Amino acid sequence: MPRDCILAVDQGTTNTKGLLFDRSGKAVFRAASSVSLIQPKPGYVEQDPVELWQSTRKVLQDCAARAAAEGMKIAGISISNQRETGVAWRSMKGTGGAGSPVCNAISWQCRRSESVCEKVRSSARLIQDRTGLPLDPLLTATKWMWLFDEHPSLRTEAASGEVLLGTVDSWLLYNLTDGQEHVTDLTNASRTALLNLENLGWDEELLALFNIPREALPSLSPSSGVLGECRAIPELTGVPIVAMIGDSHAALVGHGCYEPGTVKATYGTGSSLMMLTPELIKAQNSLARTIAWSLPNGVQYALEGNIAMSGAALHWVGEFLGLPHPAEDAAALAETVPNAEGVILVPAMVGLGAPYWDSAARGLVSNLERSHKAAHLARASLDAIAMQVADVLDAMEEEAGVELPALLADGGATRNRVLMQMQADILERRVCRSAQEDLSARGAALLGGLALGWWSGLGEISTLLTTGDWFDPKMDKVQRVELRKQWRLAVARARMH
Repeated sequence: MPRDCILAVDQGTTNTKGLLFDRSGKAVFRAASSVSLIQPKPGYVEQDPVELWQSTRKVLQDCAARAAAEGMKIAGISISNQRETGVAWRSMKGTGGAGSPVCNAISWQCRRSESVCEKVRSSARLIQDRTGLPLDPLLTATKWMWLFDEHPSLRTEAASGEVLLGTVDSWLLYNLTDGQEHVTDLTNASRTALLNLENLGWDEELLALFNIPREALPSLSPSSGVLGECRAIPELTGVPIVAMIGDSHAALVGHGCYEPGTVKATYGTGSSLMMLTPELIKAQNSLARTIAWSLPNGVQYALEGNIAMSGAALHWVGEFLGLPHPAEDAAALAETVPNAEGVILVPAMVGLGAPYWDSAARGLVSNLERSHKAAHLARASLDAIAMQVADVLDAMEEEAGVELPALLADGGATRNRVLMQMQADILERRVCRSAQEDLSARGAALLGGLALGWWSGLGEISTLLTTGDWFDPKMDKVQRVELRKQWRLAVARARMH
């Protein structure tokens, strides 16, 4: 009998990955395909939806070929995806074809909808009360409103169902199913600023506020469950899509710790800290309330803080210094010096996210002296990641009224031991780096296994996961306090506007 496996796709900001997972939850094959960012002018960040789909198709085909060669049967497809990126495309319902984008996808990093935020600023409290999200250009609804305000005819077409809206998960599902399914899961929906967290439906008052036709939006689904069948890739025809979930949420599932109070940080292009809560707590000031994941029998809620530039800060420094492999080379350069020698980088090139939510803040480098070298700037970009995570964790403890004993860490940047040690030092608590790579894909695969009946529940899933590497704080307290003081001063300067 062929061995069963789940094919998990993780469609991210800079690449798309495909992995095969067996019934033990182990990854047995990995494929990847890079995707590009388009920056037509300052503050604008876009991606080509067709490229996102083609990169997904490629890794799916690579994984299908390996499964066939190894005598494995692909039982289901799971999807994790970059969040908040807004896509709009023309419906191909009934034609047996995929969607045709009306424009480039507006990236989660894009700040073009700042003007929209100002238009609806008087309703910021309503938006946060209903959706859990502080008003910010990050939110998908602001991007769609901007698009429709710029092109009013698209709003008319959306109202008739000719133009469809979705985040990356629903765009991929639409293409995988040849236009048969227009669906999003509740985690991705919870990042749009249109989902009511209490009744788990699209909020009519917010749809009216952003002037977004309900007819254009996808149906809502749990993160785990059958969402359709693959029709677009011959090698995978008939294979069910069994999970969809935002990448940061999927990483939390992948860690395998499901108790309230668990907090993790995903270090990617940006970073997300997410802490499980026992229920949907009251509205917060500096953090987002969100859906951690959803199963057919219920929803798990969380507190979240989003950081716009973490790995992107390393990449920016590498580009600024003219390094051939910007992020990787900057990280290596940072390790050649013991510390930043007082240099502080606040990577607010696209504003600051949690806990400040200041879209007008701008990047800043302070304390430069003639003796400083490129390596000190690179090291300062690593320090900035740790400092931003600490800012969010401090806010979580304050708003949740709890003391968090440790931080779970995942994502590409966690391979850097200097960063992980700095994080433990700045937080003054233990940091556990996951031993599992590609946690977002893994989390999506685990949810897919639940839908297929491979495991009985989250409790059984937790037994499949392995403990990671622990980093204990070593920094002198006086030094830590001074570094935090200097960081806060630099952030205040970056916010002077």
